[in-house]
Amino acid sequence: MANKNAKGKGPGSNVIALNKKARFEYHIDETFEAGLVLAGWEVKSLRAGKAQLTDTYILIKDGEAWLLGSHIMPLNTASTHEVADPTRTRKLLMHRKEIARVFSRTQEKGHTCVPLKLYWKGNRVKCELALVTGKKLHDKRATEKDRDWQRQKGRIMREQNKA
Repeated sequence: MANKNAKGKGPGSNVIALNKKARFEYHIDETFEAGLVLAGWEVKSLRAGKAQLTDTYILIKDGEAWLLGSHIMPLNTASTHEVADPTRTRKLLMHRKEIARVFSRTQEKGHTCVPLKLYWKGNRVKCELALVTGKKLHDKRATEKDRDWQRQKGRIMREQNKA
């Protein structure tokens, strides 16, 4: 049951929020999928697409994984009796072995764990997280140069096809 628009964030896509900055700032070593413990108002906000993952990271504490810094904007109509905290710490649901692997790798110098995207899998919200190492400035420049070249190549190809 592959979604045709699974890559982008367009209509019919299962992606809720992307962390584009993470792919630019870090080399991605390994990715994991984790469930997310959410309140009812958060799910309603995610259905409306009101989530951000910029400056978000994963913390492993007492054998549990936590999502820190994510921002889910509460809807005005969602909950009247509950005080909504948009930046609360949310628990990630992962297997013990995966948590142990992430914890051991993040203890190494230069390694960290960041979320890449939030997406729907059926009626559940999943978080794709990655073990990453920081890029140096010259790596970031190379990434930007390659992106510009791909864009320029696309323009040239379109102009060739028109003629």
